[in-house]
Amino acid sequence: METSALNTGDTAWMLISTALVLFMVPGLAMFYGGLARSKNMLGTMMHSIITLGVITMQWVVVGYSLALSDGNAFIGGLSQAFLAGIGPSDLHGTIPTFVWIAFQGTFACITPALIAGAIAERIKFGAYIVFILLWSTLVYDPVCHWLWHSQGFLAQAGAVDFAGGMVVHLTSGIAGLAACIILGKRHGLEKGILPHNLVHVVLGAGILWFGWFGFNAGSAVASNGSAGLAFLNTLVGPAAGMCAWLIIEKIHLKKSSALGGATGAIAGLAAVTPAAGYAMPFPAMLLAAVTAGVSYFFVSRKNRFGYDDALDAFGVHGIAGIIGPLAVGVLASQGVNSLLFSHPGISRSGMDQFLAQAKALGIVGTYSLVVTGVLVLAIEKFMGFRVAKDVEEQGLDLSLHGEQAYNH
Repeated sequence: METSALNTGDTAWMLISTALVLFMVPGLAMFYGGLARSKNMLGTMMHSIITLGVITMQWVVVGYSLALSDGNAFIGGLSQAFLAGIGPSDLHGTIPTFVWIAFQGTFACITPALIAGAIAERIKFGAYIVFILLWSTLVYDPVCHWLWHSQGFLAQAGAVDFAGGMVVHLTSGIAGLAACIILGKRHGLEKGILPHNLVHVVLGAGILWFGWFGFNAGSAVASNGSAGLAFLNTLVGPAAGMCAWLIIEKIHLKKSSALGGATGAIAGLAAVTPAAGYAMPFPAMLLAAVTAGVSYFFVSRKNRFGYDDALDAFGVHGIAGIIGPLAVGVLASQGVNSLLFSHPGISRSGMDQFLAQAKALGIVGTYSLVVTGVLVLAIEKFMGFRVAKDVEEQGLDLSLHGEQAYNH
């Protein structure tokens, strides 16, 4: 039996990756804040930033133990609640366990923040905090265990998710769709609501892209060839998504917008996430371009579909969380077989891998939809989730936080 030894190169890379993923949270705050109206900018940014506070504490108290400690096929145990029994000398593979906990904790923070994009500009801050604490415990932590712990029943069934297509983007995108449908549309939507600061949107997208190198390549949990592949895919995927969105926009609207370029890049990033270490660069670019096209369809027609996904959490992250994991079963060529590529040394066939991906997709999506729906309905009934009409019309910044983004 081999004993793992500390690898300082892997550890250095994972420390950097952890910081990169954490930096994505203020990037998301800037991206979402720019998309909101000026009267809601700070409140919208707070929905992202607050996860660094409350979800970090939830993660070290109970989340990590539920998600990634030994338990059963459905949930981890409580043996490592409050990080009990873990010390500086303990290792996860070739890196300190504390570094692994911190890296995974940044994923736990950004995932519920994505949901806020679907329900922006209409929710109570306190109710939102209750929601993300319950959602992280009841949805994120179990799904993380199902796919990213060796005991998880979806991992046992052969489903793979390199960096969070299902664990992060599918769960949050589906949750956002459920929440925005239940809570209803924003007042004044029929008159048209536009982003107030596209400069912030573009800068936020750039920060997200920068941090995503840690998100995807860090998920190799080593400084190796798999990390290098994921790193390159994190460069070329959003590039393809951006170009695809701008081309479609030019054909459809006769103009290519900065907002479209930023959104297409995020769609491409989310699409390649589950395949980052499994697909070669050109298939990853195709995946990103196709996903950007489908996302464009949903984003441009959400009003016709009758739901108010305010900042396109479902239209971008949910759609990518559906297409990306399925695409792993179609075009992956590294580490697993797929419908298009196979290796004699890998026992699971491409069809088996595709079916495992589809099964996991259905289970995770349904679970997030149902649990989120129950949580939103319960919070709305017992403490009120949505703000009153006059509060919404005044804006969340002054009404809920007593401040505003711009004082001139």
